[in-house]
Amino acid sequence: MKHDLEQILVNKILDLKAAKNKVITWQAENQKVVFTNGVFDLLHIGHITYLAKAADLGDKLIIGLNSDSSVRRIKGDDRPINDQNSRAALLAALFFVDAVTIFDEDTPQNLVTTLLPDILVKGADYAIENIVGAKEVLANGGEVKTITFVEGYSSTSIINKIRSRT
Repeated sequence: MKHDLEQILVNKILDLKAAKNKVITWQAENQKVVFTNGVFDLLHIGHITYLAKAADLGDKLIIGLNSDSSVRRIKGDDRPINDQNSRAALLAALFFVDAVTIFDEDTPQNLVTTLLPDILVKGADYAIENIVGAKEVLANGGEVKTITFVEGYSSTSIINKIRSRT
């Protein structure tokens, strides 16, 4: 079977309007839509495990991906290592990811309130009341869940390890 990467990317990397239309369609088909967000700079086993667990909570998984300028504001001028198009392509290539949408703000507030997923997911390092968009998702009848990270994996620690060897 051939895999047409370009077609996968066109079908999965969506602007906000297209992502909203997908969510409306999926929810009309009684499919549970899960949303999470992040930088996902250097994709590692911690990311894969987290995203697979998030996908298992529903039928469709949408990832909100911080844009390059958003990452620089949050993490500093030396980040991201990989640009937003590369990060989006890697995420979209995962079979359990149904859509990726890039956002430029510092938080995914607008994304979450526009998409209104059935389930909003973040890492267990967040208290549910502090998760951006939680109030709106709960008010819309949705759920907010947290997932424990795999210990010892982070893009920052990988970057620091590489830098210490050069």
